Amino acid sequence: MSLCAIGAIVVFQSRRVWLFFLVRLLMARTAVIFDLDGTLTKPILDFDLIRAEIGGIEGPILEALGALSPQRRAEAERVVHRHELRAVERAQLYDGAVEVLSQCRARGYATAILTRNSRDNLNRIIERFDLEVDTARTREDGAVKPSPDGVLSICAEVGAAPEHSWMVGDFLFDILSGQRAGAKTVLMIGDDPVPDFATQADFVVTRLADLLPILDGNRSPNPTV
Repeated sequence: MSLCAIGAIVVFQSRRVWLFFLVRLLMARTAVIFDLDGTLTKPILDFDLIRAEIGGIEGPILEALGALSPQRRAEAERVVHRHELRAVERAQLYDGAVEVLSQCRARGYATAILTRNSRDNLNRIIERFDLEVDTARTREDGAVKPSPDGVLSICAEVGAAPEHSWMVGDFLFDILSGQRAGAKTVLMIGDDPVPDFATQADFVVTRLADLLPILDGNRSPNPTV
């Protein structure tokens, strides 16, 4: 084998090694994924009232709608849409929401929103409050929380490793979707009492600003606040 051939092989192998480590570096990126209702915005939706107006359903509303006849489902979806639209019109951000999103991006983290709400409603909130995120997933985009699909899809899009990423939300389904994807989880409870499922989250916070020291590694896991 000539010296030129040997040199070409060495260069090729060196490039492969460099590309391997570059891919690993990119895949080590962190994504911080936020729920919308009750996490970035203060909780307004009254799910018990929605279920009562629909009538004859129990448990998670989206899943219950899937079991209805086409006519009943269309009627129920109109009820859900009316309540969601009203909630959008009355929406208020939690203190620090914009700043925390900005600080996450300043630290080099990808930011995303993962919600069981609709794409139209999400876009209304983003435009109204001028929220900046890298991507988002809604109920139109595939399996909803507690499925891990949304978290995994977001991580794949932004080049983040799920095990290096975070799911932040106010409900059990947020925690389960993050866990099932291999991400770390933060439960945002605001002024509400600590729920029984809080022990399933890696961290619990009462305000969004408390998330930043967690991301910086300056707080030990403490699921009970």
